[in-house]
Amino acid sequence: MSKQCAFIGLGVMGYPMAGHLQKADHKVTVYNRTQAKAEKWAKEYSGRCQPTPAEAVKEADFVMVCVGNDDDVRNVFYGDEGILANLKSGAVVIDHTTASAELARELEQAVNEKQGSFLDAPVSGGQAGAENGVLTAMVGGEQHTFEAADELFQCYAKTRQLMGPAGSGQLAKMVNQICIAGVLQGLSEGLQLARKVGLDPDKLIAAISQGAAGSWQMENRYKTMWDNHYEHGFAVDWMRKDLKIALAEADRQGLSLPATALVDQFYADVQKMGGSRWDTSSLLARLEK
Repeated sequence: MSKQCAFIGLGVMGYPMAGHLQKADHKVTVYNRTQAKAEKWAKEYSGRCQPTPAEAVKEADFVMVCVGNDDDVRNVFYGDEGILANLKSGAVVIDHTTASAELARELEQAVNEKQGSFLDAPVSGGQAGAENGVLTAMVGGEQHTFEAADELFQCYAKTRQLMGPAGSGQLAKMVNQICIAGVLQGLSEGLQLARKVGLDPDKLIAAISQGAAGSWQMENRYKTMWDNHYEHGFAVDWMRKDLKIALAEADRQGLSLPATALVDQFYADVQKMGGSRWDTSSLLARLEK
């Protein structure tokens, strides 16, 4: 059944995600900070665009948000031109931004005060996952709200998992990024040694990828890492933003994440090398500089 939707934020993730909704015959109105991009999306997908978040959401039963960070989220939610200024009673708001759990709980309360429902639903899978509609969504919120939104999640998320109350999706995404960071550093060190001792990378990965050492990163990134090709994928800048959130949450919980903190500093080195927009697998480039 066709739904009235608004999609706020048309970055490398949001642009195709909104497109999948429109292609599934939902009626989508978009907003983007750069109006020209919203107009381009509307033309490409035969949708609609509006100049403010408030205008974009006024008819929407479902509102999706996918912007940069906590400050960006607050900018599109609050104020006279924000989402909350024009949110329909009964609307479901889904924040796909990777942000803090604290913000998710704040937004749930703010949306509830407008008689709406809220889900924090950060996604994993990168630009390719968004374009192919096979993202993973880690969701925080109420069960009935999650069930109401699942038809829309299916348009761009192959895997959807309700993790618990508001904020739980963001906490799960933090764990996801912590695990990726550690895996990539280990893969980088392994490939550096393999190159040094003259191993054939294809034979090596064929031998070890189906065992305990195997990972998505190994299968999908070893070739580009070996060829020193990093102009693709999930940017180092984004990873550092996500790791900052994870490290701050760990600090609030009285936990130490020494390996994560170390890899975060390694990514800072990659940024200094000019790799801010390189894929996160560029940790190998740091080792071989």
